[in-house]
Amino acid sequence: MKPSKDISRLVEIMAALRDPDTGCPWDQQQTFETIAPYTIEEAYEVADAIARGDLPHLKDELGDLLLQVVYHARMAEEQHAFAFGDVVEAVTSKMIRRHPHVFGTEEQRAAGAAPGFWDKVKAAEKTGAEPGGILADVPIALPALTRAIKLQNKAAKVGFDWPSLAPVFAKLEEEIGELRSEIEKPEAKPGADNPAVAEEFGDLLFVVANVARHLKIDPETALRAANDKFVRRFRYIEKQLGERGSSPAQSNLAEMDALWDEAKAKEKLRRSGASGLPRQAD
Repeated sequence: MKPSKDISRLVEIMAALRDPDTGCPWDQQQTFETIAPYTIEEAYEVADAIARGDLPHLKDELGDLLLQVVYHARMAEEQHAFAFGDVVEAVTSKMIRRHPHVFGTEEQRAAGAAPGFWDKVKAAEKTGAEPGGILADVPIALPALTRAIKLQNKAAKVGFDWPSLAPVFAKLEEEIGELRSEIEKPEAKPGADNPAVAEEFGDLLFVVANVARHLKIDPETALRAANDKFVRRFRYIEKQLGERGSSPAQSNLAEMDALWDEAKAKEKLRRSGASGLPRQAD
């Protein structure tokens, strides 16, 4: 078996790995359920490579994600449900069907993409499907913040939405007040022992997601950036303390806070220099 740029080679490799007699023992034991977490993980690793602008790594991660598709298709073929070719045919049919302004008749191409046509095409595809409501096709397994955005977008399309950001901020302040109220109750318990607090915190996050939606910001991307910033600044704290012969465990909050502010100021200085604005004095 040799590497190839032909997708059929990857399909052959997966079939060999799953062969009940000569395949890999680990691969033979896998099911849709055991592979699903890897599929989600690979999608995140693709997003991570994109966020870092690492194209060589992106190539590898896209290959890993493609392997997941081939893996699921192979297991389905073993159950005589469908094969990889059926997956390709289904998605190519969908893309052609949903882009009449590109692949349709001369009249359809001339008409272009009318506003709202994508939603109309998707709605037509679901005609006759099992009913489940407007929100039924938003996958439960999505990251919670991403699912919140998709649920809100679905509801917004039928008019269930605030007309501007102002009432969303008002709702955000209301939810903060309700969370504080639950926390301040004399009988309040911390963490999982207090479902009322957990519920109010969930409501708060849901409204924060709505703020992101109105601002047209992807909350997952924004939170990843905030995580990276936290890691970057905390590493600065560790580095500076290390040069002083100390460590975070040997320091105190006041000292680490001062170093945090120092890291923040240096980042702002670098950004102002990169943007062509006058640099501040050190």
